[in-house]
Amino acid sequence: MTLILLAISLTITFCVIAWHLAIYALPVMTGITAFQYVYATGSGFWFSALAAIGAAIGSVVLVIAVLGFAKNPALRLIALAIFAIPAVIAGFALVHGVTKHMIDSAIAINILGGIGGLVIGIAAVLNLNAVGTAALSR
Repeated sequence: MTLILLAISLTITFCVIAWHLAIYALPVMTGITAFQYVYATGSGFWFSALAAIGAAIGSVVLVIAVLGFAKNPALRLIALAIFAIPAVIAGFALVHGVTKHMIDSAIAINILGGIGGLVIGIAAVLNLNAVGTAALSR
């Protein structure tokens, strides 16, 4: 009984971590790419990690700056789409990976993956829009 509860708790924990990583897919991927690039140039691990953190924060700051200073709604929508498209792809992959061993129908897996991707993409847009509005509305 204890092992079952532990497995359920760990599954819920991993799903929450995956949710947060999927919402912030753009900063995570820019951070990973910056780390790989700087590490491949011969820099050490810590300098590469510092570059990765800077790139991830820089991508979020850039989108928030566009949201805060742009008056054109189309430009704001493009900035949110740039942030949300990787989140949608990560959400689809997350739901597809979780459900592919439970459901036999490929159509049902793709529909569930699409719904999961849309939910995570909408959550990413709402989260970033709230942060951008709160940070620059003062």
